[in-house]
Amino acid sequence: MPLDAARQDSAAHAPAPLLHIEGLSKRFGGVRALNNVSLTLCAGEIRAICGENGAGKSTLVKVLTGIVSPDDGTIRLDGEVRRFDGPRQAQANGINLVSQELSVCPDLSVLDNIWLGTIGVPFFHRARHLRERAAQILSDLGAGNIDLDASVAQLNTGERQIVEIVRMLARDTRILILDEPTATLSDQEIARVLTALRAVRSTGKSILYITHRLSEVFELCDTATVMRNGEVVADCSVADVDRKSLIELMLGRSLGEMYPTRQATSEGPVALSIRGLNIPHVAGPIDLAVPAGQIVCLTGQVGCGAEGVVRAICGLLNNAVGEVVVEGRPVPLGRPEKAFQAGVRFVSGDRAGEGIFVNQTVADNLVATRLPRRSRWGLVNRAALRTEAGQLAEGVTLNRARLSSLASELSGGNQQKIAFGRYVDDPDTRVIVMIEPTRGIDVGARAEIYKLMRALCARGYGILVASTDFSEVLGLSDAIVTMYRGTIVGRYAAQEATLPRIVADVTHPEK
Repeated sequence: MPLDAARQDSAAHAPAPLLHIEGLSKRFGGVRALNNVSLTLCAGEIRAICGENGAGKSTLVKVLTGIVSPDDGTIRLDGEVRRFDGPRQAQANGINLVSQELSVCPDLSVLDNIWLGTIGVPFFHRARHLRERAAQILSDLGAGNIDLDASVAQLNTGERQIVEIVRMLARDTRILILDEPTATLSDQEIARVLTALRAVRSTGKSILYITHRLSEVFELCDTATVMRNGEVVADCSVADVDRKSLIELMLGRSLGEMYPTRQATSEGPVALSIRGLNIPHVAGPIDLAVPAGQIVCLTGQVGCGAEGVVRAICGLLNNAVGEVVVEGRPVPLGRPEKAFQAGVRFVSGDRAGEGIFVNQTVADNLVATRLPRRSRWGLVNRAALRTEAGQLAEGVTLNRARLSSLASELSGGNQQKIAFGRYVDDPDTRVIVMIEPTRGIDVGARAEIYKLMRALCARGYGILVASTDFSEVLGLSDAIVTMYRGTIVGRYAAQEATLPRIVADVTHPEK
């Protein structure tokens, strides 16, 4: 049969959509989280939902699972319009979520965890048919060796993830949504989970798969929907797209347009050095140096230990041991005030939790670390602080007209600019350490943040960034340090690093 005829015949016999989303939109205040999103999911299909942080993936999941209601648009199951006013309704319609954060109860048995939270199952649920059903699902997934009577605490992380999946399948799930299901798993555990998901597909159930690990998209998924800034920008077969084009679709531009040009300067004096840093059960021993005027990126998979290293440098971990030196000055570990006095400044990816004061004004946030210099006998010079806040705002391209606005009213990108703005022209700053500095920020704001980081380098600061975004790491850094399970496995100058080398380091360093 000719190829075109075969394709026409295949299209004619294609399964009817199980799920059809059309024109979904959702706003949160002034932020449009979803804008006219449409997609189709057929029975037995694994569809990847790809996009940078802040692309709208999480909001889409919340709509599909009944956590939030859309402002516009329709959701159809088997051709019939559905509206979910809560997670119970979504579950009743066969849509269930396995999130990145495991929700199993370690002290309960595998059987108890599988039926925990399922509608219609009584508190005393030792009926034989429930046990038999749980055992059958485990067997179907190739995980029949997991003992139903074992405590979940006895299982490794991959087995716990499988128990989460079995729990959802026991609820007569038709559409299984997985959000970064392998983020904290070892390679062996990942392989086992992916095998289980292929078994799920073989039963005719459908999967929406969200991951930043593009290798899993090409290994597991049939189709991909790419989102950017709350919109669907591409809908394709995985077989018809390669890694490079998928990344460009996610970013919306080439890496050259996203990242500022590196300055061709010689390596400056060491701003930060770390020797023999150990964090129990997290990372160590760690040795690295950050030259003044350069950006060093510490990267790996989620849970590799990079975030712990940054927190230890800031004095935020009281169990770290080793030596941290800023411009030749030793900094005691576990003492955040001592780290600050030594010139260490922290920018967190968790803006609301530990980055800014969301219920304070932009001006108050910008000058929050400068009150001692603008105070006398306990009295704050408000006029001087206001002037300084305006200058800092201009330094990070924040509109002066927003100085009186609450920080919570600003976009994620502008909130992150506040965190950076505190350190502009700060004579006491020596080193800025960051964790996922562009988490949840749209593409345009990312480019501005990257430009700010280069501007801070030009002021002579040394910058250490912990990031799991490999595109960001490659485009931004002067030097790259890769980590795997708490250990440094590679060091590269920017011109030596490639995506394959980084991926090989953080997934199979022994190779």
